[in-house]
Amino acid sequence: MQSRALEIVVGFFVCLGVAAVFVMTFRVASLDSVGNGDAVYRVTATFDNIGGLKPGAAATMAGVKIGRVREIKINPQTFQADVAIDISQTYNNLPEDSNVKILTAGLLGEQYLGFEPGGSEDVLKQGSKIQLTQSALVLENLIGQFLANQAGPKDDKLADAIGKLADSIKPGAAPAGAKP
Repeated sequence: MQSRALEIVVGFFVCLGVAAVFVMTFRVASLDSVGNGDAVYRVTATFDNIGGLKPGAAATMAGVKIGRVREIKINPQTFQADVAIDISQTYNNLPEDSNVKILTAGLLGEQYLGFEPGGSEDVLKQGSKIQLTQSALVLENLIGQFLANQAGPKDDKLADAIGKLADSIKPGAAPAGAKP
């Protein structure tokens, strides 16, 4: 009888552990809105480069989560990334000329969308397309551009002028315009 009670207690703690892992998974993935039935409206934005942006990434304004990236796909005509964003109906007054950027949490952290409000009287609504976008800054591209600039042709005019000046003042050389 004592082993049966022990098995039940161990089983209870195993179930509790599985439930804790399940809850932590949703917290870490920031999927805390799963299943709460919030009403949303969907807008789209087009980017040249989305970097590491993934479906499910947060959409924020002033640090407050206002929605999620729903879907990312390539536009077959422009070969740009079309990003569908679900925004909570709570934030149904965002100006139509708002700007959206792909930002990074920390130096090498996950990427998310950051909204900056515009000044338009018209607001974003279901099916709106955000015109003002800023693509992700890809660290590898920045390093490549820096290295290319360092290895590029240099302006040697200063070095040539210094060399000519040094040649003209060599010991034993006659000053310019002097007769030997």
